[in-house]
Amino acid sequence: MSGTEPLIETGQLAEELAQPDPPTLLDVRWRLTGPPGRDDHAAGHLAGAVFVDLDTELSGPPGAAGRHPLPDPAALQAALRAAGVRAGHPVVVYDGGDGMSAARAWWTLRWAGHRPVRVLHGGYPAWVAAGLPVTTEPSTPAPGDVTVTPGGLPVLDADAAARLAADDHGVLIDVRAAPRYRGETEPIDPVAGHVPGAVNLPAPEYVTDGRFAAAQALRERFAAAGVTEGTPVGAYCGSGVTAAQAVLALHLAGRPDAALYVGSWSDWVADADRPVATGATP
Repeated sequence: MSGTEPLIETGQLAEELAQPDPPTLLDVRWRLTGPPGRDDHAAGHLAGAVFVDLDTELSGPPGAAGRHPLPDPAALQAALRAAGVRAGHPVVVYDGGDGMSAARAWWTLRWAGHRPVRVLHGGYPAWVAAGLPVTTEPSTPAPGDVTVTPGGLPVLDADAAARLAADDHGVLIDVRAAPRYRGETEPIDPVAGHVPGAVNLPAPEYVTDGRFAAAQALRERFAAAGVTEGTPVGAYCGSGVTAAQAVLALHLAGRPDAALYVGSWSDWVADADRPVATGATP
């Protein structure tokens, strides 16, 4: 498996870590409602892994652009260099097993121009379940020299998301749970509903417990939602984390052109003039 493929399994990672120049490991464990993943890292992590915080290092400050907006390139570069990320050197990211924060980390590094990055399939729990070693010893990597060059993956803003949703030949996927899409409940953001024209494909329909189906099964599931070969496609969620997982799934399905609406619903509803749809239909 090359360093540019999206996923790596535990056995392959163990083999690569035993090599003289192993991949850089980033621990990005995170929970939407806390507690901070740094506590999990301190309690046990893969040897050599450095904790990188999704909220404060891989995203910009929350605000009108959403709860997890794009990070400032200079700040991201500083964080990645502090974590030991080197230009052109493979990176493996892992999370607590649901695959969401690792997917957002994968997406962020790819957006930043760092192509050799993979997600540990199944995350930290898969590593532990395989009987592979962990440690509580702090990691002290040599400073990296990566240069952040934004634009490595396509991004949607609110206007572009609206155009895609309204395009008869495009698909904007809303990956939130169906009740949130329908506007029946909204536990986080101030307005319930969805972007008019977006189709609902909740994350559990294409990923189970952080593990992805085979490429053909993913292609079939996305095709059922209207994503066929050549169809422009983008994804959004509440704040661009679960949607990054959808973009990773689309890459696995052969759609590396899939775009992420980074601000997602938290950005959309920040402007009261933007329309909101409710109900089960786009």
